Amino acid sequence: MIAIDTNVLLRLILHDDARQTARAFTLVERAAAAGDELFVADVVLCETLWVLRSTHHVARADLEATVRDLLKVRRFAFQSPDAAARALAAFAAGRGDFADYFIREHAVAAGCEYVATFDQALLREDGFRAP
Repeated sequence: MIAIDTNVLLRLILHDDARQTARAFTLVERAAAAGDELFVADVVLCETLWVLRSTHHVARADLEATVRDLLKVRRFAFQSPDAAARALAAFAAGRGDFADYFIREHAVAAGCEYVATFDQALLREDGFRAP
């Protein structure tokens, strides 16, 4: 198994650099031909969405669709696919960023009572409290 970083995942999504996009797709094709998977760490998924939103100004609904589509890619082995799916559902219904809900998912799994935050939008949601 090979891990991919945020830049590789972004090339697969954006197709914004022809040379790097081709290399990224070749990596996926080689993995498929070998019957291997590409590992996507939680931080890579969060960082990818952050870049899409902050740098490329991708709309919230499009970010949701992007994650939904990524989670369906058979050649990707996500670090925490169930937590990512739950975070995605919360992101679709909530006001926070995808990473906020992913953090909450990991906090719950770790047995935390809540996530301490100063984010006013999150303070109206379950699992978040002011410090």
